[in-house]
Amino acid sequence: MAPQLYLSLALATAIGLSLGLLGSGGSIITLPVLVYVMGVPPQNAIAMSLAIVGTVSLFGALLHQRKGHFHLRAVLFLGLTGMVGAYFGSVLTHRVSPRVLMSFFSVLMIIVGTVMLRRKDLVCVPERCYPARCLTIGAGVGVLTGFLGVGGGFLIVPSLVLLAGIDAKKAIGASLGIIALNSAAGLAGQLRFAQFDWWLTAMFLAAALAGMWLGTSFVGRISPEGLRKAFAWSVVLVGITIAAATLVRV
Repeated sequence: MAPQLYLSLALATAIGLSLGLLGSGGSIITLPVLVYVMGVPPQNAIAMSLAIVGTVSLFGALLHQRKGHFHLRAVLFLGLTGMVGAYFGSVLTHRVSPRVLMSFFSVLMIIVGTVMLRRKDLVCVPERCYPARCLTIGAGVGVLTGFLGVGGGFLIVPSLVLLAGIDAKKAIGASLGIIALNSAAGLAGQLRFAQFDWWLTAMFLAAALAGMWLGTSFVGRISPEGLRKAFAWSVVLVGITIAAATLVRV
């Protein structure tokens, strides 16, 4: 078990680093790492993923807030409906088979990785607010968070920049705050069904927090473009691997 544990902790650090630098991207590989590297059943891994992603995102949001990279109004708008969506999304997890769950997740990973590769740098416009649109986006992201244990930052960050005109750095901090709220609501729904490996969760969380601290320390010092592309390719490849493994089992 030691080699798998070391690999999972290294990946957990990378997850925290990506979340700290980009406000997105890292959480989507938490579930496959827990399932395929550590052998945790998918339904339990989703609950563990929500606990890990939520705690790391909260820590990152606080670090960004201290640096002024935060937007409270955006967190409240998207977080309000996101928490509701995450709670109800968590109920859906236990109504589908593990095979269907991982198939859906693999498709999402391929789509997300492709979008991350194709996405150009977002241009910020003067700050504006469309409450109804942001509330709707928050609900959709929340359902995904509760159902699959993903943070949804890959949708939140561009939405905040394009729809609300929020500065990219503030959007990253706000995204982490929204992910933390959504994860908490999703976890509340999952706790009725899932069983935790608390020791593994604690070690994974510690490694991810270290990565988050490093990521937030380097925001503004280095360009995250190379990291984004490398991570996007890894997401696509992992998604294809999960899809192939699921088809082989079928």
